[in-house]
Amino acid sequence: MRTRFFAALMLACALLPSAQAAEFATKPEAEAMVQKALKFLKANGKEKTYAEIDKKDGSFTDRDLYLTVYGLDGVVRAHGANAKMIGKNLMEIKDVDGKAFVKERVELAKKKQPFWQDYKFTNPVSGKIEPKSMYCVPEDDMVVCGGVYLK
Repeated sequence: MRTRFFAALMLACALLPSAQAAEFATKPEAEAMVQKALKFLKANGKEKTYAEIDKKDGSFTDRDLYLTVYGLDGVVRAHGANAKMIGKNLMEIKDVDGKAFVKERVELAKKKQPFWQDYKFTNPVSGKIEPKSMYCVPEDDMVVCGGVYLK
C-alpha cells in the first residue's frame, strides 16, 4: 500500500511541471497561431479575419495568448483582448519603461521579415503588467502578432 502511494505521488510530481506549463502559452504556440491566422486571412479576407480575431472566445484566443493586427500606420485593425483598441492609432503609445513598442513594431514590419519583439504589457488573465514577447509577421499593409507573457 505504501509503495503504491509513493509511486502515485512520484507520478503526480513528475506531471506537475507540464500541467503548470500548460497554463500559459509558449512561443511555439504563438508562432503557430499567427500562421493559422495568416492562412485564415488568405482563405477568408481581412474583414472575416479581423472579426474572428476580435472574438474573445474565438479560434485566435487561447489562455493568455491572443492576436492583434496593426496597420503600418499604427492603427489597430483587430485585437483579441481589448475591442476598445480597434480603430485607434497607437503609434505613440509607450510601455511602463517608455518604449514606443507600436512604433518599433511598425518599423520592424516594414522590413517584411517575421520578428520577435519584447516589451511590457498588461496580461488580460492576471491583470498585471508583465514582460511580453510578441511574434509578428508582416502581411501586405499590416502586421499580424501574437505574444506570450514571460514568466
